[in-house]
Amino acid sequence: MSALELTRIVKRFGTFVAVDGLDLTVASGEVIGFLGPNGAGKTTTIRMVMSILHPDSGAISVLGHPDAAEVKDRIGYLPEERGLYRKMSVGATLQYFGHLKGLSGSELSRRADESLASVGLSEWKRKPVEALSKGMSQKLQFVAALIHRPEFVILDEPFSGLDPINTELLKRLFQELRQRGTTLIFSTHQMEHAERLCDRVVLINRGRKLLDGGVSEIRERFSTRIVLVEGEGDFRPLAALPGAADAEIAGGRARLRLTDGLEPHTVLQRAMETARVTRFEVQRPDLHDIFVRLVQEDSQARGLSVPASLAKPAPALPRGANVE
Repeated sequence: MSALELTRIVKRFGTFVAVDGLDLTVASGEVIGFLGPNGAGKTTTIRMVMSILHPDSGAISVLGHPDAAEVKDRIGYLPEERGLYRKMSVGATLQYFGHLKGLSGSELSRRADESLASVGLSEWKRKPVEALSKGMSQKLQFVAALIHRPEFVILDEPFSGLDPINTELLKRLFQELRQRGTTLIFSTHQMEHAERLCDRVVLINRGRKLLDGGVSEIRERFSTRIVLVEGEGDFRPLAALPGAADAEIAGGRARLRLTDGLEPHTVLQRAMETARVTRFEVQRPDLHDIFVRLVQEDSQARGLSVPASLAKPAPALPRGANVE
């Protein structure tokens, strides 16, 4: 049985179409990254899955039920808008959320203590939530969403605001969920998290699905080569080469996407005519590159403005990353 099925769901707010005929099937035990720029419809879709909002048309099935409220004790949900009772103690907070999910007694106390220990908050058990930092509060809400050990977990931007150490901690907890066979959907803007953690990624833009597949499969499908050149001299002539797309040239550095017909050695030869080349790499696009390209192309094809954060070419990959 699928954990989640969305069939042609549509959601409008007045004349604005937030979700436009979205189809999605998630198998039990899958880890899915739900990607898209701001305003793509990710949070609206998640709220419809959770029955906070209802679609104007289409059908939703969550763990075999049309309403998530019918199976709420089998679902863990971390919303985008974090919400904790600031005067309540950390321990009491977990007790409260556990009670809401049907836990009680010694079992609830044991799980609360284990949850706090898993995120390094045991010493804060008796302190008020308002004494926690933003990152600590986020970790508390994360374990509160999981205290009942749900089989289906939905997290809206779980990494937002976390420092690198706590980000790694959260990734470890993700892997533990995977090992237990938990179905997991999380939305994120950070492509590196999707690449490392997901079985599949789904990309939407302006409420429509643009991409759905495994990370390796997607990178193979969009295996356009990217050339990175560094050195001393003038790299501007590279932008004029037939087949050079999305040229980004500045400060002794050039980055180009090669379309059919342009080979890397041609780029190198041309670069050496006008500059002293100190670095030359042929790279595969990562999810960030693919994400930016597809959203730009979709927005332009539909006559819509490209999201401001994606209006410029994607930044160069880190040194040594994804080199063919």
